[in-house]
Amino acid sequence: MVGRTHVFASMALALGFAFPVIAQDEDAALLAHLMAEEAQLVSIRAAFPPLFAEAYARYPQIPAGVLEAIAYSQSRWLPLAGDPGHENHHHMPTAWGVMGLYGGEGFTDQLARAEALIGVPAERIASDPRYNILAAAALLAREIDADQVGKRGGTPDVASIAPALARYAGFTPDTAKSAVGDFARDSFAYDVLLAIDRGVNEKGMVVPERAVEWENAFPVEKLVQLKAPFVRLDVTRDVIDTGGYALDPVSETLVDLEALKSGEPAPALKSTDYGPAIWDPAHSTNYTASRSAAVSAVTIHTAQGSYAGTISWFKNSTANVSAHYVIRSSDGQVTQMVRHAHTAWHVGSHNSYTLGIEHEGYVNNSSWYTTAMYNASAALVRHFCATYSAITCSSAYKGAASSGINVLATSVKIKGHQHFSNQTHTDPGINWNWANYYNLLNPGSGGGGGTGTTRVLDSFESSVGHFNTSPAYSGSTTGIATSSTAQRDCTMRRNGSCSLQVKLVDNASSSAAWAVRLLSGGGTPSANTSLSKANGRIGFWVYSGGTGMTAAVGIDDSDGTERSISRSIPANTWTYLEWNLADAAQWNAWVGGNGAITASTVTLDAIWLFRAQTSYNVFVYIDDVQIRN
Repeated sequence: MVGRTHVFASMALALGFAFPVIAQDEDAALLAHLMAEEAQLVSIRAAFPPLFAEAYARYPQIPAGVLEAIAYSQSRWLPLAGDPGHENHHHMPTAWGVMGLYGGEGFTDQLARAEALIGVPAERIASDPRYNILAAAALLAREIDADQVGKRGGTPDVASIAPALARYAGFTPDTAKSAVGDFARDSFAYDVLLAIDRGVNEKGMVVPERAVEWENAFPVEKLVQLKAPFVRLDVTRDVIDTGGYALDPVSETLVDLEALKSGEPAPALKSTDYGPAIWDPAHSTNYTASRSAAVSAVTIHTAQGSYAGTISWFKNSTANVSAHYVIRSSDGQVTQMVRHAHTAWHVGSHNSYTLGIEHEGYVNNSSWYTTAMYNASAALVRHFCATYSAITCSSAYKGAASSGINVLATSVKIKGHQHFSNQTHTDPGINWNWANYYNLLNPGSGGGGGTGTTRVLDSFESSVGHFNTSPAYSGSTTGIATSSTAQRDCTMRRNGSCSLQVKLVDNASSSAAWAVRLLSGGGTPSANTSLSKANGRIGFWVYSGGTGMTAAVGIDDSDGTERSISRSIPANTWTYLEWNLADAAQWNAWVGGNGAITASTVTLDAIWLFRAQTSYNVFVYIDDVQIRN
């Protein structure tokens, strides 16, 4: 369609926003300037809610919040287009406008289909936010109507439109139905519904929170695949293996069946290359089924597209591009597309010796780079460092982010697409936090330019992490009822998208003050991450819905367990609490301890919460449990 590649500038100007031209060498002042300009997105996004409202009025069969959630999943509410400054990474089909509609190029030509539905030229749909949103609404309404859901009761329940969302996604249907094709389409629907279930209120983006009845959205076996932090595709049998996980229908959380039966920790998932991943070698035209050089480096990419779209594109036999892995923004799910022994086509002349990781999102929008994504990516690369002697995590780049080509020495083994020679792509770009990533790769190293390192032990982005034991059954709890709970919550968070909600219910038969031991790793030291005492400070963000709360931590030391002094939690505000492992004045003996941290490496035993006895419930939220060295 002639002219599409030139509409973006006029669209941006119409919205009152201009994207800066970035020089090759960035400094801290320019980075601060770019972060300030990101704040202007709030004014851009302010134009969209009335347009969403107009679309709902015209297409009442679409449940409230769905259009906002599609825009969040596809563009993070930043209009997309294909101007010369907008990289078309890996020749991915271009997504247009705030709704991220495709215009063919290997995917469905949603612009042309919408033109036929609403009678507006495709170029206008691509460039005008009003018609972009109306076009998306028309396409989705057609799919909802085809399923005949909600006819008797008006607008259908949001969970019931999952099949319509999957068809709407815009990925060209497989000629022969396949597990991977279905997974990509269902992943799109899942991400849209996840945004609704969690709710979004960030930098002008608002997706109203609305509980999703997940068991009505997807069959249980499909829901396990979509929720799992790792899945593995068996192409021969055309099934996706989740390693023995199942869904608890009450808590809507994943459980390991074998572990439940045996009472033992789940065995490590076995996979050809890396456990938490899908392996999809179905289209040999998109990679070379061998290597001409040993693996010795890692390339960090930004996909310039969605997670589901990237998976679908790499499956497309006409793409002629691939990467070894793709990582989802919302929860860090890892998808393996090409085996390590094969050469993926992702970084030109350097393909032969590199492993490539695509991260969902776009380089000009930092909203895509979540804590969950960073943590999953770093875990994957740490696995590479442990597997290949030529790749050391300490050889990762840890300098400033930039948005141009910035070729680094070959001694830097873990770096971005933009850091290799003979490249035209500039991802992951100005918004990738290399210092933070280096620290995640090298926990306890004091990396990040000598400023110390922060390692997040539990972010609660995709699971409760180590805190999988109810406070009512922690072994040392007094004053609270067995109906007290600890569960992941995505309506409250300090960082990322989710936190841990601890609901404390008074034990009516006791007048004892509350003392709640919220165990980490089930109370087993070996189940927790080792922490270095040297310059170590253990802490977390906490929010209390009631007054009078205090908190402490327990540390499993070489001679027993030490418990810290208590620190107060102000009500109705996020507060960071921290304790110094090397300061004996901050520690008291608890079980077998001596009142000081003596071992060079220790583990977190528990977070303690205290309050005078009260008859009403108190909610406490915990986020980003971390160690700083």
